[in-house]
Amino acid sequence: MPECRWQKSSYSVEGSNCLYVAAGESDTIMLRESEQPEVILTTTQAALRTFIRAAKAGQFDHAAKANR
Repeated sequence: MPECRWQKSSYSVEGSNCLYVAAGESDTIMLRESEQPEVILTTTQAALRTFIRAAKAGQFDHAAKANR
């Protein structure tokens, strides 16, 4: 895998549990978490955009409540 330029999310604070994002080849977006940087999730820009919009709209709130 080519060297990536990882950028920390502006919503992450100092310390652990930071989300990093990098552009991959073509339309690919790569995501990793600071506690397990060797685990990399990949998706497309369109799929990530759809997921973020759904999360902002509260479509996953029931999942957070179920884990309490």
